[in-house]
Amino acid sequence: MSGRDFSLPDHLPNHRGGEPASPDELPRQRNGITPQMHGRYPNHDVLDERDHWDGVTRRVVLERVDQGPPIRFFTAGEAVTLGVFCDLVMAQDREPRVPVLNMVDAKLFDGKLDGYRYAEMPDDRETWRQVASGLDSSARQHGDHDFASAPAHIQHQVVDAFSRGELRGVVWDSLPCARAWAVVMRAVLSEFYSHPWAWNEIGFGGPAYPRGYARLGAGQRESWEGSPATDSDPVRERPSP
Repeated sequence: MSGRDFSLPDHLPNHRGGEPASPDELPRQRNGITPQMHGRYPNHDVLDERDHWDGVTRRVVLERVDQGPPIRFFTAGEAVTLGVFCDLVMAQDREPRVPVLNMVDAKLFDGKLDGYRYAEMPDDRETWRQVASGLDSSARQHGDHDFASAPAHIQHQVVDAFSRGELRGVVWDSLPCARAWAVVMRAVLSEFYSHPWAWNEIGFGGPAYPRGYARLGAGQRESWEGSPATDSDPVRERPSP
């Protein structure tokens, strides 16, 4: 991951030989909502299938859209720092955004942890708090007041070093940096891809109970699954890190 610029939305196709990709290069979403309203499946809205879901599933999924949880676990200062961090690592630089931090906060507030942790790491709740403090202290090493108010290029440098386990000083002298990255990114990715707007972005057909999935062969899709507007492969076409 050395040299990666976290301002680049790496999940998007890149047709320009290493130049930064932009969500605007993909079609604008015409049905439903995706993060930033551009994606590979512009006519797909997983919520169109809500009437085919069982009642419990429908309630749970719709709550993720209609009732975003308030911040209750993090302090106001921690929430500002970590909110910027979550948006940066998921390349969410404008609305609509999946409320990743709010969803992480709800699990930590309710104590819904993964049930395991690295031997040298504290409880995940404490890890998140220390990460917030560590991001701010790392920004101060660059001469800024805190992470959220630092210029974009400083934020990118701090996150890049975090991803490589190379932050040092203050919090990071006692908190294993690489392990902390693994802890917070596990939660960030889990919450982002549990949201229906992210499902629209990747063309996921969503829950299928009681109907079920039947077309399981390579290249096959159910009638309700999204059809991509482009066949470009974002993995092959993205620049090498």
